[in-house]
Amino acid sequence: MDRTTDWNDILTDEFDRPYFQKLQSFLDDAYKNKNVYPERKNLFRALELTPFYRTKVVILGQDPYHGEDQAHGLSFSVKKGMKKPPSLKNIFKELESDLGIEEPEHGCLEGWAEQGVLLLNTVLTVEEGRAGSHQNIGWEEFTNTVIRTLNEKRDPVVFILWGKKAQAKKDLIEEKHYIIKSPHPSPFSARRGFFGSLPFSKVNTILEKHNLSPIDWRL
Repeated sequence: MDRTTDWNDILTDEFDRPYFQKLQSFLDDAYKNKNVYPERKNLFRALELTPFYRTKVVILGQDPYHGEDQAHGLSFSVKKGMKKPPSLKNIFKELESDLGIEEPEHGCLEGWAEQGVLLLNTVLTVEEGRAGSHQNIGWEEFTNTVIRTLNEKRDPVVFILWGKKAQAKKDLIEEKHYIIKSPHPSPFSARRGFFGSLPFSKVNTILEKHNLSPIDWRL
């Protein structure tokens, strides 16, 4: 992890725990012998772009995109120049419906991350072509610690939980924070309540209520 981020100091003890050392050994072998995404240098990109002190919103994803060169360490985001996956296109459709912001030309969400939107997957790596392949190897314990740590913030954090897997984390979130939940933006579920859920305007209403600067969702 980039040494300049405050997460590096906050999570120092976590990196030394036996489960994380085991996870590191697994990743050493996986990156050496298989195609794994994102690139190892981008494993903690979400935490590097959105320090603890700046985090106001969390958009919780599952695991990275498993297609070649899509994932770059931020949930739902793809590198500039990459085709937007269906879930991301649906997120942009809801953004336009909610706030009138037209779909951007690219699918890179770094502009959100730099404003305090932590784009966190619950599992941070995946093997090419095998969605969910790195579940239950230790990442869930690590990202649960990140969520619990955010409970300690004095100002409220808004957690956006799309889909059942993200919503399973709701019991980790203390009551002083906010939860916005709906079905996942996947084409399989978006019409069951994701469309029309207005998450982006709801986030800004909450932030402004607490005298926190709203997110500029334009990219």
